[in-house]
Amino acid sequence: MIRLQSRGYEKLVQSSEFEVKFTGAEANVGISYANYGSPAFVVSQVPDHDIGQACINYLRRYGLDTTYVARGGERLGILYTETGYSQRPSKVVYDRSKSAFTELDISQAEWESILQNKSWFHFCGTAPAQGPRALETLVNGLKVAKRLGVTTSVDLNYRAKLWTREQAREVMVQLMEYVDVGIGNEEDCEAMFGIKAQGGDFRRGEIDTDSYVEVAKQMVDRFALKYQAITLRESISANQNGWSAIIHDGQEYYRSPRYDVHLIDRIGGGDSFSGGLIWALEERHDPQFAIDFAVAASCLKQTIPGDFNLVNKADVFALMVGDGSGRVQR
Repeated sequence: MIRLQSRGYEKLVQSSEFEVKFTGAEANVGISYANYGSPAFVVSQVPDHDIGQACINYLRRYGLDTTYVARGGERLGILYTETGYSQRPSKVVYDRSKSAFTELDISQAEWESILQNKSWFHFCGTAPAQGPRALETLVNGLKVAKRLGVTTSVDLNYRAKLWTREQAREVMVQLMEYVDVGIGNEEDCEAMFGIKAQGGDFRRGEIDTDSYVEVAKQMVDRFALKYQAITLRESISANQNGWSAIIHDGQEYYRSPRYDVHLIDRIGGGDSFSGGLIWALEERHDPQFAIDFAVAASCLKQTIPGDFNLVNKADVFALMVGDGSGRVQR
């Protein structure tokens, strides 16, 4: 997608110009992963014109392999965003109807070629929300991934502006059959599966961590997952959040440190968490390290404008061992 961002803290209704970036949930995850020194590929489709090429160039600039990006369709979807401040929340407007991605059509035979010698397949809940063809393509890929022994993960990413809870639940329950690692926030599991935390109120930014331990365990048990991770965002204001996460393997849970984050751009924060978690688990780190690394990485991302997490492993390790002072590095 194209991301059109209003300048500074302007509202969309007052903006006369926009900053142009390119984005996409899975692309955000892949770029985060690539920054840790591992190859990452994106499977998608962009139009065969200059705007489509600009998107590909942008992704390549940050280390994402675009070999499997098809050319077709007439337009890129558009994501309009404005940055909130204090008690005024950030806002997103989608314009994705009939975008090139909704016409992506990949058969199981093609997925066989794409997934050869790959170790991890990740998707987000926004992808199947893009219509029947995108859903069919995704299911084809997940079936092949399972057959080839490729680890699969999903960031649930429920978006009420893309589909209803009922629509999301009908689709996602079926897709979870193919998933090994689940990732979500404090709202996703309730919205998509009716698995609700009994304490706190995420709508008010009140998080009872212990209640989400039970949510994560229910997800692991219900869908036979290897892990379920849940990010926990305490929304103090639009530009100040508490940030932490838990991960459950069905037997034990692991809790990350909590960070107070003064936000520059929270969009892409969950994707950077997914990228960090996938990298750590792929590197065979234990769950405690994995959740600590993912939360620290995504904490840093939310201080960077744009959707991409552009920090490296050394940056994340420094925060993990306590260097959160923000002092100039000389």
